[in-house]
Amino acid sequence: MKLRNLIDIEDLSLEEWNELYGLASQIIAHPKDFVDALHGDVMASLFFEPSTRTNFSFQTAMMRLGGSVFGFADPKSSSTSKGETLKDTIKMVSNYADVIVMRTPTEGAAKAASLYADVPVINAGDGGHMHPTQTLADLTTIATLRGEIRDLNVGLCGDLKNGRTVHSLIKALAMFPGIRFYLIAPRDLAIPAYMVEFMKEKGLKFVEVTNLEATMPQLDVLYMTRIQRERFTDPLEYDRLKGVYILNRGKLRTAKKELLIMHPLPRVDEITLDVDEDPRAVYFDQARYAMYARMALLLTIVKQQGRKKPESQEIGTGPLCHNPRCITQTERYLPNLTKVTGGKCCCAFCDKEI
Repeated sequence: MKLRNLIDIEDLSLEEWNELYGLASQIIAHPKDFVDALHGDVMASLFFEPSTRTNFSFQTAMMRLGGSVFGFADPKSSSTSKGETLKDTIKMVSNYADVIVMRTPTEGAAKAASLYADVPVINAGDGGHMHPTQTLADLTTIATLRGEIRDLNVGLCGDLKNGRTVHSLIKALAMFPGIRFYLIAPRDLAIPAYMVEFMKEKGLKFVEVTNLEATMPQLDVLYMTRIQRERFTDPLEYDRLKGVYILNRGKLRTAKKELLIMHPLPRVDEITLDVDEDPRAVYFDQARYAMYARMALLLTIVKQQGRKKPESQEIGTGPLCHNPRCITQTERYLPNLTKVTGGKCCCAFCDKEI
């Protein structure tokens, strides 16, 4: 496997996904065969943003493989609170770890970290941008419970604007045949333009709708997401939009018997507690599969990718990107990297059009 860093799910080919899923399936079936697989290896856990499932499942994944973990879950306990740059933090942590797992509220931060790290970097969520390892969990859940990933009507519901799990899942499902997307969101939380361009570029079938109930009978997978308070700058705007979609048992009356109800969690009020008892609700299983998917990823990357000095980077003169949430706005030394998506020039860190 060529994969060194996992920053965006596009870093992963279909062949590499199949390899990871095969390994995850082996771990699920025979977990004791892997208890010392990463004995002596160390994972750095850098969580600049609150997390329960991602943080705990990564730590548990590393420990179940026999490795060890250090890090922080509060940025105030690190020297970034004193003004240390991301580059210096990553260079220092690279001295102590064999792999870095990183979550930040800033879009493109994991990409920036990978430019300066001597060890592999795994993106555990960068603001409202991407969350590729949650997508590995999602794909593992679908593949395990349905037997294969193909010919599915997938409903993505809630905050699609800021939903990094949604953005990564769309990119991943683009690798599989016969996927049709129903993008269910209020206009103010619609899927961002760069993702629309991606879907058009890939020739994906999708429709944007606002009514969940009307869409329900068509769906094979319903992926609920919460309205993310932390992504709003105006609390009144959040209050206006929260609770716009609430899934309860009554709304499932027209749903298919084999529907998978998924959610990256945490939930707030978008799925009522009575849905938990419905056999189609698999979001807690999804959290368990996340651990196995991350075990497979850590085992593959740490074993196949050792320490490697990164390429030298030009010192930037200021950001080209105008996205206020992009890492280039605060780490102004970063090189001015761009990419082309849908024929448009975009920031290579946050994917927003320049």
